[in-house]
Amino acid sequence: MIETKRLIIRYHHPEDWKDLFEYLSLPETYVFEPGNPISIEEVKIISIERSKGKSFFPVILKDQNKMIGHLYFQQIEPIEFMTWELGYIFNPKYHNQGYATEACKGIIKFGFTEYHAHKIVAFCNPKNIPSWKVLEKIGMRKEGHFKEKAFFRRDKDNNPIWHDCYAYGLLAEEK
Repeated sequence: MIETKRLIIRYHHPEDWKDLFEYLSLPETYVFEPGNPISIEEVKIISIERSKGKSFFPVILKDQNKMIGHLYFQQIEPIEFMTWELGYIFNPKYHNQGYATEACKGIIKFGFTEYHAHKIVAFCNPKNIPSWKVLEKIGMRKEGHFKEKAFFRRDKDNNPIWHDCYAYGLLAEEK
């Protein structure tokens, strides 16, 4: 679907579960993401579900034919605003090698040329420095800092553990 120098970005296939399990089963994957490490049975179900949709895009390392992460790229409502949201999770074994930057540049170009997006947005926790650095490397601009926007976990007394959120955006004419 999308090809970059080192990567192929395509729609999800049910057989992607093995590579997906490799990083969705790790606790460190969920430091800034909702959820908890998942089982083989759960990842197989997720892979089937994702293969039926067009929101999750495996990132495949060309020379190894291996899924090293995935992108989330979904149009948000109202559809008339022609805005897509970008997200990503990569296997920690492949961090700090420029793969997230390369993959995000590829899907952004695709979004503007093929989907005719007006705007692409992304959100991340301010404490997730590598994530917002990727967003800035790909040309997105910080548009806001939301205080205590959401929570993914609760403390021992069942109180929400709130986190802040940076909002990034890129307009078609800025690409």
